[in-house]
Amino acid sequence: MNKILDPINRFIKSSNSGSFLLLFTTALALIVANSPWSSMYHDLLKSEFTFGFVHDGFELTEPFYLWINDGLMAIFFFHVGLEIKREILDGELSSIRKASLPVIAALGGVIVPIIIYITMISNPELKSGWGVPMATDIAFSLGVLKLFGKRVPLGLKVFLTAFAIVDDLAAVVVIGVFYVTDINLMLILYSAVILLFMTILGMKKYFSKFIFFPLSVVVWILFLKSGIHPTIAGVLLAFTIPATRTTTLDGFFEKIKASLKRFSEEREHITTHHILKEEHVHAAIDIRMASESINSPLQKIEHDLHPWIVFFIMPVFAFANAGVSLASDSEINFGLAVPIAIALILGKFIGISLASWLAVKAKIAYLPVGVDFKYILGAALLGGLGFTMSLFIANLAFADEVLLSSAKVGILGGSLISGILGYLVIRSVVNKKHKEEKEVPVKSSEYLFEKTVI
Repeated sequence: MNKILDPINRFIKSSNSGSFLLLFTTALALIVANSPWSSMYHDLLKSEFTFGFVHDGFELTEPFYLWINDGLMAIFFFHVGLEIKREILDGELSSIRKASLPVIAALGGVIVPIIIYITMISNPELKSGWGVPMATDIAFSLGVLKLFGKRVPLGLKVFLTAFAIVDDLAAVVVIGVFYVTDINLMLILYSAVILLFMTILGMKKYFSKFIFFPLSVVVWILFLKSGIHPTIAGVLLAFTIPATRTTTLDGFFEKIKASLKRFSEEREHITTHHILKEEHVHAAIDIRMASESINSPLQKIEHDLHPWIVFFIMPVFAFANAGVSLASDSEINFGLAVPIAIALILGKFIGISLASWLAVKAKIAYLPVGVDFKYILGAALLGGLGFTMSLFIANLAFADEVLLSSAKVGILGGSLISGILGYLVIRSVVNKKHKEEKEVPVKSSEYLFEKTVI
């Protein structure tokens, strides 16, 4: 059980730290966009940057904000793909028992907001935004739970993380299927051949960064030029990464023991000298290489990439996309902003909580240990924190700047209200339980489930 929960705990802690930076950059973008530096901010985002070899005829010229949304976010989606693959192989989505509640909750949280949005929208021009309120931002939602420390059960954090990942998977599918322009089938065919080659290498348990990363850039460019959003390439590339170790556990122990033996045989020399002997240097290198080989390429890349996602890519994306003018004379289409906000607040709340309730009532799924349905209501409200994925889909749905700004207002407003309401509901549950009983340690069990009757 610890093998499953430890990575989740590390993920949660890292996401908590990043959520405050994400909040800061969001606030900074809003401040700058409503300050005397507003024109400078927008000019910077629209400035064109060229990458390539001009004299050789190969170059890519894109505005700065598209390098962020198409480039950096492709890395973000690559990381999302790694998370999804890990959870499917050996995590909270690896069995029907563990996956049933978060999957059903996520589906409810995807379908109901879409229904509410489409029902409220009468202008056909705005119908394309139906995918905006469907996804949950993991960093912000877990950041709210962080405010309660250990007073909320771990099962609630695991549940929230799992259904948010399923949300992301649904958003990826929607982007890949519905938010595409004219498709160049020949470029897609070229990229499919490369992806097939990389998949075969992964199935053969072979991975080399000197092969993978250059080919990944080629696939990204092909997707960029093909009409399918290049972030989808990031997810597909993630699924080609092998998840198997390059060494056995017994082999790992043998290498470590042999290397440590070389140190212990000359402990006195190591204690009294600053400079190691050549054999000790090689022993230290062997320990490092053995430690790296015990991790699968999937785990290693996900671990190494995660700080960049949390502390750089997501904050940069937030700064580039959250800057909307809130001045009284700003053109805001409230016929778009209000449905998005309501779909995030009510749609996520109704969809997640109702789907969870029905699943438990039908005995298809069970609530996590220590989590009653009041906690689920709070988590359902936190599901309305759309932000990152919602902003991303809004950029794909609306080319008109007024509509895009209006969508952003709805996303920011809906996410803010959802976060506050979710916090208040969970705080009331935590305070009530604190008064009624002392905290009792809960033994770990598979996905922390117990048969709970609502």
